[in-house]
Amino acid sequence: MPRLIAFLLFLAPCAAAAETIEGKVIRIASGDTLTILDARKREHTVRLAEIDAPEMKQAFGAQSRQSLSALCLNKAAQIEWREQDPNGRYIGQVLCAGVNANAEQVRRGFAWVSPRFTNPGSPLYEIEAYARFREIGLWADPHSIPPWEWRARKAAR
Repeated sequence: MPRLIAFLLFLAPCAAAAETIEGKVIRIASGDTLTILDARKREHTVRLAEIDAPEMKQAFGAQSRQSLSALCLNKAAQIEWREQDPNGRYIGQVLCAGVNANAEQVRRGFAWVSPRFTNPGSPLYEIEAYARFREIGLWADPHSIPPWEWRARKAAR
């Protein structure tokens, strides 16, 4: 039993606990990436978790960026994150002035739920289905291409 307790105590620091970054959104790079400035005047680039917005050169890319700007730019934000991507961006759930920006981008039809990074039971899928059914945002285009497919096609050229 003491060995088990020691082993569990060893594993405890390895558990992925969410951390929080708070600050003001100072820049919007795309429909799923923004930068915040924290109280110490440090910038943090954040990728909205579980969603994938159209690339800027893709149809609806500019509208997606504008949507995230309307939600977050120059507003107080809280980011709950667990990991950073290879580019050093924090990946997390973003609240801008109390609004869940991840879910709102999907609800507005300006982002897909990323099947690679989202649990099958996530409520985001229901939000996406509603936007799709109502043909909101990018869903108004029956030929919209998910960004991961668009990037793959571009890379294959």
